[in-house]
Amino acid sequence: MDDINLIWNEHSRKELIETPVFKVMETESISPDNQKGNYIVIEAKDWCAVIPELDEDFLMVKQWRHGSNCLSIEFPGGVIDEGEEPAEAARRELLEETGYKTDELIYLGSVSPNPALFSNHMHFFLAKKLTSTGKQNLDKDEYVNYLRIPKKEVMEKMGSKEYPHALMAVALNFYYQHKAKCND
Repeated sequence: MDDINLIWNEHSRKELIETPVFKVMETESISPDNQKGNYIVIEAKDWCAVIPELDEDFLMVKQWRHGSNCLSIEFPGGVIDEGEEPAEAARRELLEETGYKTDELIYLGSVSPNPALFSNHMHFFLAKKLTSTGKQNLDKDEYVNYLRIPKKEVMEKMGSKEYPHALMAVALNFYYQHKAKCND
């Protein structure tokens, strides 16, 4: 079967719910053989994550995640604001959540967080040459601790109870892909 025979065409889209973080949309789509189907799509702004590298350590954040009802150790990141470039958002999130600035930001890549449901993308960056300002600048509903953690520990514990966020595993993969290319 050719790929062209896999493509659905969206016929209509209507908003079901609008929240401060995303919209839930219902789409009516037509299959390659003209079957109609209704599907849910979550429209969210793009996200970013930044991997701050400090010698043999990563700078990471620990925060509460309501969806999984647990604390999670992650790379700094968040929502890309309207009109903001992904790199600009990565620098802003790094500064807000850790109090660190970077003089070297390297784009690592992007993914669709869950293409079955979400319309957005997540962009990943590596931050080097970090400088501490000594002060976090968190949003009013953000409660975040930052930690300096050995890279080896992060690699060994990714996917554990302390490191449950799947997109952080993707970030780590992009980091090691970049390192492999630099060593070639």
